[in-house]
Parts: sequence; C-alpha cells; structure tokens
Amino acid sequence: MTTIRSLPAARRHTWHFLRFARAASPVYLDTEVDATKLLAHKQAANRQYSVVSYVMRGVSRAVAEYPEANAACAGGLRPRIVNHGSVDVKLALDKEIAGQRAVLSVVVPDIDLMSLDAIQDTVDRLRDTPSEEIPELRGARALQRLPVPIGRVAFGWANRPRSRHRRMGTVAVTSLGHRPVARFFSSGGTTLTFGLGKITDRPAVRDREMCIMPILPVSLTFDHRVIDGAAAADVLGNLKDRLETLTSPNAGGPVP
Repeated sequence: MTTIRSLPAARRHTWHFLRFARAASPVYLDTEVDATKLLAHKQAANRQYSVVSYVMRGVSRAVAEYPEANAACAGGLRPRIVNHGSVDVKLALDKEIAGQRAVLSVVVPDIDLMSLDAIQDTVDRLRDTPSEEIPELRGARALQRLPVPIGRVAFGWANRPRSRHRRMGTVAVTSLGHRPVARFFSSGGTTLTFGLGKITDRPAVRDREMCIMPILPVSLTFDHRVIDGAAAADVLGNLKDRLETLTSPNAGGPVP
C-alpha cells in the first residue's frame, strides 16, 4: 500500500542544506591513491588511526597551500568571494536520530593547526557519541524541531557569508569506505568536497613492474564559481602526494 507522510523531523536539516547547496556549480574530479605507505603507517602506529583522519589531515595541509580554494561564493545579484583564514573541515557522520538514520555533519575548526592524534581524538569522540550528546550538533537539532518555513529562515541566517565557515566548514570530507563503494561524488556546500571509497587490492604498475597495490579512490567535487579545474586538480594532486608519502612512525618522521 502506498502511503504519504510528512518529512521526518530528523531530515529537516538535510532538506534545508540541499536547498542551499543547489546554488553551487559542481564539477567532478577523481584520482587513485597508492595506500601502501598509509596502511604501513596505520599498522605501525601505537594507536588506531582511521583512514578518514589521515585524509582530513592531508586535506587541511593541501588546502592551506592553495588559499584561493579555501573560499566560498556568496550573493546572487552582487556575487562575492569570501576568503577564509583558517581551514575548517566539515566531516559527515552517519547517525541515528529517534530511530531515523540520517547524515549529520560537524565542523572541525582550524584543523590545519591540529596533529594527527588530535584529529583522531575528535573523530573517535564524534563516532562514539550519540548525536543528541554532541554539542556541535545543537544547530541541527534546532532545525529538526522548527517548522520547515521557519527552519529555512534560520538556516539562511546562521549561514551568512562571514560566519558560514564555522557552521558549514571551508572544505568537506565524507566517506563510504566502510561499504563496497569504489567512488562517489558529493557536494558538501563548500568549494571543495572530498569523497573516500573503499581501499581494495588492485593490479598496478610500480617501478615498471606489475604488482598488487592497495588503492584508495578519492573524489573531489569543486564549485566552479570559486575556482577552476586546474586549481582543483592541483589541490587533489597535493593530497594524493601527501597520502602516498607518509613516513612510518618507526622512522621518526612527521606525518606530511
């Protein structure tokens, strides 16, 4: 039997976000990362690091080197580019709200100043804490309670150009690597959105020899209103290089 029901309250924040995100002009790129050194670092470390944490750290450093990409577009009749001084990564979370599965996101501010351990501490807290107990999700919980028309106005007010980066982030990271997904392309409401797929062993060529290599698919959706493809490709290439040149903890080197 076909039934019609109102939009669940647990999805109201997503409804408002998607309406906002429609203004972007998305273009899609992707690459494949040789995850050999990343997995070796992960195995040799004295704590459990997630692939998402490595990528968040790499993204923060890569974006910091290309400040023109750490920006956002604002306005319609009078378009403006808002440049951000900090790198704030928006991380997508798969959570349950009152029995309803929903995507929520938390902004990790000034992540370019954080160590890998600090990033992992944050990821662990966000992963293991129920959504109703995460203080950064107060705004999303408010949108879930408000009627849709009022929530739309509140969402727009909260995401004004000068303060948007603290609620929307300057760059977004989302992962489906825990599922058999090769690659996917998402728009996080930021100029750059990185998507992670599942690491799989694939035949590849290293030093002109065939071998089996762990491959991490990484996608990038960028807003063409803010940057062009060449700049976006540079950022994606910088991230790829960082993830492929991780130094083993036993070697005493820093994480790039």
